[in-house]
Amino acid sequence: MSASLTTRRALAAILAAGALIGAAAMPAAADGRGHDNGRDHGRNHMRDQGRDHMRDHMRDQGRDHRRDNGRDNGRDQWRDHGRDHRAPSSIAIGEVRNEDGGRGDRSGRALNREWVEVKNTGRHAVNLRGYTLTDEQGNRYRFPDFRLDGRSSVKVHTGQGRDTRNDLYQDRRRQVWDDSDTATLRDERGNIIDTESWGRRGHHHRNG
Repeated sequence: MSASLTTRRALAAILAAGALIGAAAMPAAADGRGHDNGRDHGRNHMRDQGRDHMRDHMRDQGRDHRRDNGRDNGRDQWRDHGRDHRAPSSIAIGEVRNEDGGRGDRSGRALNREWVEVKNTGRHAVNLRGYTLTDEQGNRYRFPDFRLDGRSSVKVHTGQGRDTRNDLYQDRRRQVWDDSDTATLRDERGNIIDTESWGRRGHHHRNG
């Protein structure tokens, strides 16, 4: 066998062996790339999930904060409105006149000489229906359907008489107001509007 033929055969054998080694190495390389790709895919998936979870959590927190903040602001605004912006009543007690004769004096003149003035300091008329006027002993007068014009007043007399725009009558047969007493004016809901006290400590006026 010639040298050249031997050389060609040896070279062919080497090439064939190289081809086999390369073919065997390709699945391994493919397996390595698949493993790396799986690992990268898992890492990317976890990162994306974490990012999505954080975004959703922040969005939910922001929504809850806005809802709670709006609800609290509404409650505070309502509470502040009721406390700070409530318009004071224009109805108040004015002059008070009590008779020195005491409760035993039952004459009509004496009864009607004692009275409590109720005035409207506002510009608009107010219906006093349901308002009450009481003394310290609990005697109570309930106002009828009576419209008190703005910037005007009405005297509530103890005795009997005919109600007019300027005078109302409790129709009592005994005096109400003592030398030391307190007149309390309440609205139709029972809220104290005004008080006027007199006697040993002098006159004391408290509005509301």
